[in-house]
Amino acid sequence: MRAPVRYEVVIPTAGRPTLETLLAALGAADGPLPDRVLLVDDRSPGSPPPALRLRGPLAGRTSVLRSGGRGPAAARNVGWRAARAPWVAFLDDDVIPSAGWRAALAADLCGLAPDVVGSQGAIRVPLPRDRRPTDWERNVAGLEHARWATADLAYRRDALAAVGGFDERFPRAYREDSDLGLRLADRSLRIVAGERCVLHPVGTVDRWVSLRKQAGNADDALMAALRGRGWRDRAGAPPGRLARHAATTAAGVAAAVAAAAGARRLAVAAAGLWLAGTGELAWARVAPGPRTREEVTTMALTSVALPPAATAHRLAGTWRAHRLVRAGGGPAPERPLAVLLDRDGTLIEDVPYNKDPSRVLARPGVGAALARLRGTGVRLAIVSNQSGIGRGRLTREQADAVMDRAVELLGPFDDVRICPHRPEDGCACRKPAPGLLLDAASALGVPALRCAVIGDIGADVRAAQAAGMRAVLVPTAVTRPQEIAAAPEVAPTFAAAVDRLLWEVV
Repeated sequence: MRAPVRYEVVIPTAGRPTLETLLAALGAADGPLPDRVLLVDDRSPGSPPPALRLRGPLAGRTSVLRSGGRGPAAARNVGWRAARAPWVAFLDDDVIPSAGWRAALAADLCGLAPDVVGSQGAIRVPLPRDRRPTDWERNVAGLEHARWATADLAYRRDALAAVGGFDERFPRAYREDSDLGLRLADRSLRIVAGERCVLHPVGTVDRWVSLRKQAGNADDALMAALRGRGWRDRAGAPPGRLARHAATTAAGVAAAVAAAAGARRLAVAAAGLWLAGTGELAWARVAPGPRTREEVTTMALTSVALPPAATAHRLAGTWRAHRLVRAGGGPAPERPLAVLLDRDGTLIEDVPYNKDPSRVLARPGVGAALARLRGTGVRLAIVSNQSGIGRGRLTREQADAVMDRAVELLGPFDDVRICPHRPEDGCACRKPAPGLLLDAASALGVPALRCAVIGDIGADVRAAQAAGMRAVLVPTAVTRPQEIAAAPEVAPTFAAAVDRLLWEVV
């Protein structure tokens, strides 16, 4: 019989009235209750706490935290760092969980593979049945197809700790979701679709909401700077219209400049291009909608201002992104609870098929760096491929004698294990397979997500990624250039690798 799933619910809120509807639906849903509901008030400091009338099973399980108005990424970080359950389920404060949401969440999370660190719920946006949806209604309905939308997404807490949670350099919603999803995917971790469902009603907005939403173009610039130009394909994000917006804006600017300079023909030509671009945008927004007078007027007015607004936000965002990237920072992984160490070429000098303990020499700086790790309470293990045993180049007794000498020089270690197999044996323990690492983590009693690996070749890195662990490569003369290029983290020395693991602390 499986143990019941333990989870906590984190709800960032700006004090919207929909919060009480959410809490009432969550409390009335079927299924196991959360350990706690953590409401994170993201209004500015000094705002009064949310006025909540909690009744029913959530009344004694709900706490209010403050994040100081720093945006949804910071609010979610405040929430999951306060959580203690293995799973953290994020809900936006404007969704309504279905009647069976709690039971469906428990079913979604039960029995997931270790490399599955997230479960995304389905989002349903109710649209009017008696007419075609407006531009804003279609915009909200896009959430139904959004990848990694945190409006309803449960994460393993250990996975959030392993990558540092949400990047607070994103001040608005949406792109911080994609950024986190990509960082988890870079560690070969998966987010899967669940069966549960929330309703996301379309809220009432004013005429100019589409212009305010163009601020998100600045976040797209930061995504490109952090994750590369192909981030949209990897994150499943739609391509957007920025190139068209920029062309329309450029035509409008050219028309104005040419008119001021008295270049009438050029001004007329540029104005024609601007009018064509603006008209195409307006029609693209009007055509699928209800085409009421109010909607057509709103689309006409905002389509004039939308291209320059989008372009200006993107330019400002590009400047800000380069400044932020130069300054460094970003999400900092929590300190690993265990570090798994390759032996030959990492801890000691690499002597192929060494059977002589007297030839064991510690690599420079390793002893002091290991002492620093032990001093912080990090558990240590050696995980070493020793195919010489399987090849008949040395006996198990000789391999053990060499290992004993390495431990004598650099120990103590909490766990030591080797794989004696040849590559062609197809075992599950030889790196780059993850078996040796997962066995060591299990022996240490540490979740794989909270382990880090230090090694000198690509097999060490690939084994860590297959196990869902952080990997730091310390190249030596035998490390191939393509292994260095493919490694997620590279340090010039073993001591520098330890610096990375101990310095990047939340």
